[in-house]
Amino acid sequence: MTTAHPAIVEIRTFDWPDEAACAAFAAGLARRSALHDAVIELRGDLGAGKTTFVRHLLRALGVGGRIKSPSYALLEPYEAGGIEISHFDFYRFDDPHEWVDAGLRDVFARPGLKLVEWPQKASGMLPPPDLRLTIEIRGEHARHVTAQAFSARGAELLA
Repeated sequence: MTTAHPAIVEIRTFDWPDEAACAAFAAGLARRSALHDAVIELRGDLGAGKTTFVRHLLRALGVGGRIKSPSYALLEPYEAGGIEISHFDFYRFDDPHEWVDAGLRDVFARPGLKLVEWPQKASGMLPPPDLRLTIEIRGEHARHVTAQAFSARGAELLA
């Protein structure tokens, strides 16, 4: 379970002047083998680009077909190159214990990539992330991203 303040191993910032920069960042991340069993938290206001980033990352990993937001379904599962990928959106959670009620402990216990939007809504229930991306709106298309690695795997993703 998440500790209140996991130790930050590394922190970096990035500016994405447009969606192409977001896609390029996602493509670079997709090339890292450490991604295959990582937990990545995505934070930011509504419309910041969390789901857009996930779509670019999944495309870069080879996911075909429609990639939809799990905000109503809670979880959208994918598979690419033998990697199990779970995309979560906890925006609609009212109580962190809904995480337990939904049976998500088992999903997080399995190997694979976990992409988590609105992790603060499941506060205290999630395992510590390897990487946290906080996306801030800086204009119509521009974004500022703060990337925090909380593990050696997370630092490897930022290398």
